[in-house]
Amino acid sequence: MTTHDTEVSHGPIRYHRAGESGPAVVLLHGAMLDTAPLTWGRAIPALRDGYRVFAPDWPRHGGSRPWHGPTDQAGLEDVLAELMDQWELPTARLVGLSLGGGIAAGFAARRPDRVERLVLVAPGGMEGRRVAQGSTYLYLRAPGLLRLTTGLFARSPRLVRASIASALVEGERNPDFDGIVALANAEMEAKRAAGELVMDDWQIRSYGWRRMRTDLRPLLPRVACPTLVVRGDEDSAVPLRAVEETARLIPGADLLRVPGAGHMLPRDRPEEFHAALRAFL
Repeated sequence: MTTHDTEVSHGPIRYHRAGESGPAVVLLHGAMLDTAPLTWGRAIPALRDGYRVFAPDWPRHGGSRPWHGPTDQAGLEDVLAELMDQWELPTARLVGLSLGGGIAAGFAARRPDRVERLVLVAPGGMEGRRVAQGSTYLYLRAPGLLRLTTGLFARSPRLVRASIASALVEGERNPDFDGIVALANAEMEAKRAAGELVMDDWQIRSYGWRRMRTDLRPLLPRVACPTLVVRGDEDSAVPLRAVEETARLIPGADLLRVPGAGHMLPRDRPEEFHAALRAFL
């Protein structure tokens, strides 16, 4: 894997590369303390034989800062389009987790000519209303509370460690646990140094008082490429009904449920995940 830096319209983007031949695969990570190496650290080398792999850090993640542009759904879809143009990829196969899955789905619906195949791993943006909708909306509209949350994480590596342990099905027994925690702590320190919130703008702007403002379900019937929707059976972040509806609304989509995996599925069950990816891609 090699690491590269480039400039797009609103700032720098860092991306990670592997593989020299075969179809192009773009891996899109999730929100908060996530980065391309954190989610895709095992997937990038696993796909390098037979694929050209591109894994960017989203704006205000990893090496993609400072950032001066929008980071909502439309803004991140535009970033993806600009990166694919720079990489000289008229089309690609997209794999997205959580926030990355929402961006990949919206991109595939609005730019169907640019997506050959689509893998959505517990994608975000697929619900009209979430649990604790109103209270979450109020929290996300309280800058003081958001900065307090950021400060708590920034001052307490133990809190980050505990959060990662709770997100992984095997917790601290995961063989990559210490490396994942180190990446998450480095990202938290980068956010603190840049004066950023631990929550992404995409998350904050997605919430309305009664309904989600980012609800991609009406767009899903426009997805025209073969699609695989994946969810870990122990995922507590994205409900099963939302993932099942996503697969139902995309014409011809397949649904794969992975036992013994949570929201961080590529880290919980990497071998099973990579086998499914290679078989589908």
